[in-house]
Amino acid sequence: MGYKVAVVGATGSVGRELLAILAEREFPADEVIALASERSLGVEVSFGEEDVLKVRDLATFDFAGTDIVLSSPGAKVSARHTPRAAAAGAVVIDNTSHFRMDLDVPLVVPEVNAAALAGYAKRNIIANPNCSTMQMVVALKPLHDLALIKRVVVATYQSTSGSGKEAMDELFEQTRGIYTNEPWHKHQNKFTKQIAFNVIPHIDSFMDDGATREEWKMVVETKKILDPDIQVVATCVRVPVFVGHAEAVNVEFANPITEDEARQALKAAPGVTVIDHRADEGYVTPIECAGEDPVYVSRIRKDPTVKHGISLWVVADNLRKGAALNTVQIAEELIESYISKAA
Repeated sequence: MGYKVAVVGATGSVGRELLAILAEREFPADEVIALASERSLGVEVSFGEEDVLKVRDLATFDFAGTDIVLSSPGAKVSARHTPRAAAAGAVVIDNTSHFRMDLDVPLVVPEVNAAALAGYAKRNIIANPNCSTMQMVVALKPLHDLALIKRVVVATYQSTSGSGKEAMDELFEQTRGIYTNEPWHKHQNKFTKQIAFNVIPHIDSFMDDGATREEWKMVVETKKILDPDIQVVATCVRVPVFVGHAEAVNVEFANPITEDEARQALKAAPGVTVIDHRADEGYVTPIECAGEDPVYVSRIRKDPTVKHGISLWVVADNLRKGAALNTVQIAEELIESYISKAA
């Protein structure tokens, strides 16, 4: 006997990826329902290589009898409909920012803090972290276990897909426009400055202290997921890449750690693939991680400016591990450890 699963935001980039991954991993679902806003009513979305689902209206959908909801519709929509689904008895795994810092909502990366899922029943809601936080904590976890992390300084290089399809379209149209002598702002919609052939140190809104909300998310989410005593400072940058986030991560430890110890711990860690050769092409870039599941770690080296320090280059597909894959992995852990149906 399988599960009844609803995918909210099924027509978006993450929603489509959720459906693809559910099919790829043969998630034990008897029924999968695609939900989105009324304007997408009747749109067909792929589920696996052969099946097609017709999108149903989220606003009028009755969640009674639904076991698991995988939700990625945007924070405002989630704020309205996630509690409604949870009240109907479904467990909602929410990929938006709305519930992440709620004290009674677990914020989970299965390779890092799967035990936090034990608290899911308080509200029947589990939060999926921000994509940039997620790939970083997967890489940090084995190092923290080894030598106790004190401080992290991270600069991100985040792809346009992190802001959705319109942002990817903006990169494409601006790039094409440059070769046809069109002004870049003719195709400006999502970004504050030109994204084609440029980098923008501004993701999400600015806060009073000068940080952006994306940078704040990396700080508070890392503390909630990994360790509240870790100090984090982040600079988040949008780059002209379609898919795949990269991060330059500098880590300071409380205890001694060698470069080789760090490399071996990362190689043994779940969800991590180390490709680290001090030669041309001996590292992973965003274009190579697109469509892949692991968090890739390269450029592992000693930081000589602090007593115990290591620097890393961390890359992952932000639509897969950074969003959809982690959501499905949470659902898999949930049914394995906490909820089950008799065969």
